[in-house]
Amino acid sequence: MALLPILRYPDPRLHTRAAPVHEVNDEIRQLVADMAETMYEAPGIGLAATQVNVHQRVVVIDTSEDKSALLALINPEIIARSGEQVCEEGCLSVPGIYDKVSRSETVRVRALDQHGKTFELDAEGLLAVCIQHELDHLEGKVFVEYLSQLKQTRIKGKLAKKARITA
Repeated sequence: MALLPILRYPDPRLHTRAAPVHEVNDEIRQLVADMAETMYEAPGIGLAATQVNVHQRVVVIDTSEDKSALLALINPEIIARSGEQVCEEGCLSVPGIYDKVSRSETVRVRALDQHGKTFELDAEGLLAVCIQHELDHLEGKVFVEYLSQLKQTRIKGKLAKKARITA
């Protein structure tokens, strides 16, 4: 396994729409393993392939406390949603920035697993938020784009300043 570099907002590559995976093979399974290792190391609870500059429809999520519930979603799509919740979100591509975003309270997602088998999953709460957040990445959208232009400008400035300090 390998740690993958995570793209930082406002990198334009984060706005690339991911292409469907045509075959779940060893290369995709290795990508899932590398993404999981990268997510855990960061540390985070979700990571989309777009964030590591791989523009395929692959997501890994683990909302468990002990990193024991890795969920790989290949070619995921939300097929049902209901309710509304507002949660504070953060993102590995936007380090140190957190803000409230309105999302569906529950979602049903259909995806392929690491063996290429189709499955459906009903999610609520944090898992539902995480699924929606990561699927946004696959569409080329970062959570801060739900915020006002003023907040987005401030976030870009804050991240640019942080990058200059650490460079």
